[in-house]
Amino acid sequence: MEQRDLEVVLERLLDTARQVTGARYAAVNVLDAERRGPERFVTSGIDAATRARLGDPPWGFRDGHPAMSTFLSTPLMIRGEAWGNLYVAEKEHGDFDDEDLEAIRVLADWAVIAVDHARVRQDSVERAAQLERAVEHFEATTAIARAVGSETDLARVLELIVERGRALARARAVVLLLQEGDRLVAVSGAGQVDDGLLRAELAVDASLAGEVLRSGRPERIADVEERFGVADEPLGVLGAETALLVPLLHRGRSLGVLCAFDRLDEEPEFGDREEELLLSFATTAATAVTTARSVEAERLRHSLRSAERERTRWARELHDETLQGLGALRVLLRAGLRSGDGLEQAARQASDHVSTEIANLRALITELRPAALDELGLAAALKGLGRRSREVDGLAVAVHVETAVDEFDPDLQTAIYRLAQEALTNVAKHAKAGRVDVRVQRSAEGVRVSVADDGAGFDRSAPTEGYGLAGMQERAALMGGHLELTTSPRGTTVLAVFPQS
Repeated sequence: MEQRDLEVVLERLLDTARQVTGARYAAVNVLDAERRGPERFVTSGIDAATRARLGDPPWGFRDGHPAMSTFLSTPLMIRGEAWGNLYVAEKEHGDFDDEDLEAIRVLADWAVIAVDHARVRQDSVERAAQLERAVEHFEATTAIARAVGSETDLARVLELIVERGRALARARAVVLLLQEGDRLVAVSGAGQVDDGLLRAELAVDASLAGEVLRSGRPERIADVEERFGVADEPLGVLGAETALLVPLLHRGRSLGVLCAFDRLDEEPEFGDREEELLLSFATTAATAVTTARSVEAERLRHSLRSAERERTRWARELHDETLQGLGALRVLLRAGLRSGDGLEQAARQASDHVSTEIANLRALITELRPAALDELGLAAALKGLGRRSREVDGLAVAVHVETAVDEFDPDLQTAIYRLAQEALTNVAKHAKAGRVDVRVQRSAEGVRVSVADDGAGFDRSAPTEGYGLAGMQERAALMGGHLELTTSPRGTTVLAVFPQS
């Protein structure tokens, strides 16, 4: 029995009660599930104007209440407990008698049957809805679990998350934002999403999505344009009106935000059901992202280690074979010069050329794998890097190593050196700087590595060429750290923070 149907049944019972008892007024009061207050209060015999004057029930005998000189009531008993009362009042002729009391008791029993049946039906509907939600969540969780078990490609996992999330929320579109440093970056979308426009980057500290990320609590939005904090076009979703944002949490750490836009059902806004489903689903999704990232990081770690081993091998071979051969050639050419034959000028030029090539090869060896990093340690290698930047690029480089870096894990030492190397290369190519400060220190956050220049800065929204910045971000992420970039017309600072070593 639907709730409106129950109201109609109770109204008919009250009309019958008035007829059989001769009462002018009748009412039924049904308590809520906790029996703390009325769930519904239905009346008969009171006109609309009086109802409006009295306001919301229950009314009591407040000012304006109809006069009632005679009154009769009986409790509504459901399985031995009182759940309300049935009332009749103001008998037209005389007082209420025992027959009237018996009549309203019978009607009260009928009212109890109707109320109990409606509640059982409502409980059944709610249980069915809960079961449906559980099945939907189980299906989504199973899909993610299968993907993690058989698919370790991060892009595929992200695609699966937005597709399943959209189906769960019955949304027009879903976009996934993942945290990268101090920003949330749109990495995947499903539904009515224009991939060509999907490029949003939101500041964690200055956006509603960032607030959801920091608080770990979902947020519903009734007006996307006003409250979301970014135009819908960079999200690849045009004309969005409503949204539901839920955080991706893994072991207490926020990874990103799943954003659903505009429901496809008749109800335009997202409700408790969608929030509950997406919030539960996001926990599983966060585990999938973490797993895929771990696999990807391990692959990258293996690749970088292989590359470092290869660089070391080439450096050794160039030193042991190529340099020694060129050195021998120079000796022979100089011997020819001393002989006084007619090839003196050509030999002199060849000797100068060989000297230049030797210097170039020494520089290449240092770039591939600086001997100081293996022989003297990270601090000496960084200072050597600074000297080379001064000699080749004309930069005034100051290196400040404020902690015992040679105690760090070898992989971390390599990451710090490569990060400083890539940052200095970017400064030399793009910054128009005169001075650079390289600093390595410990803090409460971990190991901090910064490269700060006094150049002209750059526009962060403009596309960047090359892979210097991306390479630095990957190296920081590989070691469990993160990279932060600040830039202005007064200069640029690249800061990497690594966990304590």
